[in-house]
Amino acid sequence: MKNTHPQASAQTLAGKITEWLTFDNMHHQWLLLAACFWVIFMFMVASKFITLTFKDPDAYSAKQEFLFLTAMPDAGKLPRQKHFPEELKPTGKVLSDGRLVQPLVYMERLELIRNVCRDEALKNLSHTAVSKFVLDRIFVCDKHKILFCQTPKVGNTQWKKVLIVLNGAFPSIEEIPENVVHDHEKNGLPRLSSFSDAEIQKRLKTYFKFFIVRDPFERLISAFKDKFVHNPRFEPWYRHEIAPGIIRKYRRNRTETRGIQFEDFVRYLGDPNHRWLDLQFGDHIIHWVTYVELCAPCEITYSVIGHHETLEDDAPYILQEAGIAHLVSYPTIPPGITVYNKTKVERYFLGISKRDIRRLYARFEGDFKLFGYQKPDFLLN
Repeated sequence: MKNTHPQASAQTLAGKITEWLTFDNMHHQWLLLAACFWVIFMFMVASKFITLTFKDPDAYSAKQEFLFLTAMPDAGKLPRQKHFPEELKPTGKVLSDGRLVQPLVYMERLELIRNVCRDEALKNLSHTAVSKFVLDRIFVCDKHKILFCQTPKVGNTQWKKVLIVLNGAFPSIEEIPENVVHDHEKNGLPRLSSFSDAEIQKRLKTYFKFFIVRDPFERLISAFKDKFVHNPRFEPWYRHEIAPGIIRKYRRNRTETRGIQFEDFVRYLGDPNHRWLDLQFGDHIIHWVTYVELCAPCEITYSVIGHHETLEDDAPYILQEAGIAHLVSYPTIPPGITVYNKTKVERYFLGISKRDIRRLYARFEGDFKLFGYQKPDFLLN
C-alpha cells in the first residue's frame, strides 16, 4: 500500500492539472470569442458612423403625400438622386450639428445677380427704384422675420398660404379657403408698404428675403392663359377692359373679330412705349411685368432666389434657411408641373414674327440674364 500511494497521488495530481488546463483553455477560448464579437460590434458602429457622416444630404424626398421638410433626410434611407445640369448641381453638406450649409447652387444664383447688376450695359434692364409698387409686392411675416416678394404665375399662391399659416391666420394650409388667399383684407398678410420708412429699412436689412422665378417667356404664356383664356378666378376686367385695349392698339388685322390672341399680347409687351397702357391697367400688370420691376433684385439684397423648375428642392431649402421647416410644409407639388416645356413655348410663339419676339426679348433680357435663363435662340433666329 505504501508503494502504491505515491503513484495514486501522482495520478490524482495529474488529473487535476489536466482538468485545470482544460478549464483554463476553455476560459481563454471564451475570452477570445468575446473579444472577436466586441471587435466586430465596434467595427459596425464605426461603419455606421462613417456612413452617416459622409452621406449626401442634398436630396429631399417628394414621393410622400406631403413634402415634410427637415434639415436632414432619414438616416435609414439613402436620399433620392436628383438630376441637374452640371452647373446647377447642389453641393450642400451637413455639419456635425445637423445644420445645412448653403449649397453652391444658391450661392451661384446670388453671385450671378451681383455680377449682372454691376454690368453697365444692362443697367436699364436690371435696376429699378424701390418704389411703392415694389413695396406693395413684398409680404411680411414679422413673427418669423420673413419677407416674400410676390412674382405672379410662379406658384405664389402656395407661398402665400405658407405665410398665412405662419402669421397665425389659419392653423394649416388645408384650412385656408381659396377666396381668402388673394383677399388682402382677410388673409392676414401685411405688405411692406404699410410700414414707416424706418420700419421698412429695418426689415429690409435684417429679415430673411426671398422670391421665386421661372423662365420669363413660359411665365408670360402662363399669365396669358390664366387671365385671358381660362380666367379661373372670374376676373372679368381682363377680358372686358384690358384685352380690348391691347387689341385696339396692337392688332394688325382689323377685320379679325376673335378675342385677344397671344400675338397681340406679345406686341403689347414688346412695345418700348407700353407704359402708357400699363398706367391704364394699374396693378393688374403685375402678372406680366419683369421680375426686376416687381422685386428690385439689384436694389434689395435677397437671401435666396428659388427657381420654379427646381422647386421640389428649392422649397425645402427656403423653409430650412428661413428657420420654419419644423413649423410648416410646402404643399404637394404635382409631378412634372414645374418642368420647363419647350414644346409649349414653341407652339405659342409659332406664327409670331421674329421682329416681335426680339422686341419682347429685349424687354425681358434683364430677367434672362439675372436669373441664368438661357437665351431662347430657337425663337429668335
